[in-house]
Amino acid sequence: MSADYSFVADAMKQAVPWVKTMGVEFLEVAGDRVVAELPDREELRNHVGGPHAAMMFGVAETASGAVVMAAFTEHMDKATPLVARSEITYKKLALGALRAEAVLGRPAADVVAELEAGRRPEFPVGVTLTNAEGVTTGEMTVVWTLRPNR
Repeated sequence: MSADYSFVADAMKQAVPWVKTMGVEFLEVAGDRVVAELPDREELRNHVGGPHAAMMFGVAETASGAVVMAAFTEHMDKATPLVARSEITYKKLALGALRAEAVLGRPAADVVAELEAGRRPEFPVGVTLTNAEGVTTGEMTVVWTLRPNR
């Protein structure tokens, strides 16, 4: 039986007001993969008609956060997820709605084992940004950590 991740979209909109303000939608949510979409709105565009770089970064980081929430939700009483660092590459002009597919870069069980051993684990989430036609317009790696709660 697969886990139910239906709570993630609403939880992200509650925990991160930017998500609701920008209209980010969550199209697919699993314990190791999330697909989020940023709508094409004029006020989110840059000088060449695509989503502003900050919007691309934002939807990618949001998708990464959603997969972290899905993967580690049952451990949130023991640790707080935080971004340690990130790197983004803008590859092509994005036009139209923007999709961000985030994939957990390490097995969640390995990360949890580190946490339970008293270490502060770090783990990557890879994000691929695509335009309305499915063309890759950017790639991002977000390195997350689980900071043990005291």
